[in-house]
Amino acid sequence: MSGSPPTRSSRSGRTRRAREYRFPVEIEWAGGRRTVALVHGKEPLVIATPPEFKGSDPEAWSPEDAFVAAAGSCLAVTIAALAEHRRLPLRGLVVRAEGVVARRDDGRLGFVRIEQHVRLETDDGQEDAARALVARAEAGCLVSASLDVPVETSVDVRIPQVVTSP
Repeated sequence: MSGSPPTRSSRSGRTRRAREYRFPVEIEWAGGRRTVALVHGKEPLVIATPPEFKGSDPEAWSPEDAFVAAAGSCLAVTIAALAEHRRLPLRGLVVRAEGVVARRDDGRLGFVRIEQHVRLETDDGQEDAARALVARAEAGCLVSASLDVPVETSVDVRIPQVVTSP
């Protein structure tokens, strides 16, 4: 049964297929070291070799940018979804993610870790709940869970400053 989706038993004892999701992306070569990533119904994304690796288009996203953005944005949308579900007031959210590339133990150049810093703003008295929510989001982030590279996350929870008029 190689290549078949995993199966599991339901309460009725019948075997059924596990749920699968697919995310098709088409990459077209645009000449030189440039490509275009296409997803049906979405804006195209120009992707090129980064300047660090002799790329000639510093304004284009690189595969490395997209990789790190996938991890950081996954964490951000997971935090937002959990905050909505748990009714945690979310007043502001910024995730800064940085991928670190170096020579790995196997001798190849690759990502050795992703460092993420979460800055979350919530209401007074919700700080502990916000930290717990970020920890849960980090554990549940699909992209980070799929990576074979450590993801280190730090959290800074703040209360928005209320500006009163004189």
